[in-house]
Amino acid sequence: MNKTELIDKIAAGSGLSKADSKKALDACVGALKAALVAGDKVQLVGFGTFSVNKRPAREGINPATKQKIKIAAKKVAKFKAGSELTNAIQ
Repeated sequence: MNKTELIDKIAAGSGLSKADSKKALDACVGALKAALVAGDKVQLVGFGTFSVNKRPAREGINPATKQKIKIAAKKVAKFKAGSELTNAIQ
């Protein structure tokens, strides 16, 4: 499912117009992004939890040259599915 299809599903399920559904989705994604950038955790009960994890710097190997390279530390977004979502998928 892509963004356009998701907007169509939101519009059909909520009775909103597609334009209003797009605004709602964009506002939701923007709020999630802002919270994660601020280092907050976003927990949606029954759906899951979005959080930020820190990956430490590490050493890797370039597969083409077999030389060791340094991989910088970085932050990554993480999603952990809630129990209701996990049970619905099974």
